[in-house]
Amino acid sequence: MKKSIIAVTAIITLLFSANNIQASTAKSEITEIEAADSQLQSVYDAYFTVKDALIKSDSKLTSAKAKDLLNAITAVKMDKLKSSEHTVWMKVVKKLTADAKGISATTDLKKQRETFKSLSKNTYDLIKVSNPEQPIYKQYCPMADADWLSKEKAVKNPYYGSSMLTCGNVVETIK
Repeated sequence: MKKSIIAVTAIITLLFSANNIQASTAKSEITEIEAADSQLQSVYDAYFTVKDALIKSDSKLTSAKAKDLLNAITAVKMDKLKSSEHTVWMKVVKKLTADAKGISATTDLKKQRETFKSLSKNTYDLIKVSNPEQPIYKQYCPMADADWLSKEKAVKNPYYGSSMLTCGNVVETIK
């Protein structure tokens, strides 16, 4: 009788342990997926704050938000990116870093907007491969001959601010 109680206890313990291992494996896989998603989301969020500061034509705020973007770029852990994201990240990270530094280093709105063109192009290349949480709209201004990305479908032009706020149109929706 004692042996059968010990055997039953051992089997229950073994099953419980196996279940815990399986549960923690599932949790770590979910955590890894969430980490990969959040790696680039902070970069995208920082990009949008730079864009919004340019819309307001606030060069000091734009400079400060570009510093936040630079911090988000340097915080990305490449080993946590999905394969497709990693490939594009390796192609654009130096350009993104240079653009963020360039925008943060000046309060000349014209220079910031010119550098924002390159920043937008490289951010677009990256966001295109990374299934964003919500639709992202690629918008185009013919007067500036430049694109930018927006979370909103309504056009708010970062290249001209209030002087031509609604100049442009949506040319692509990224989902």
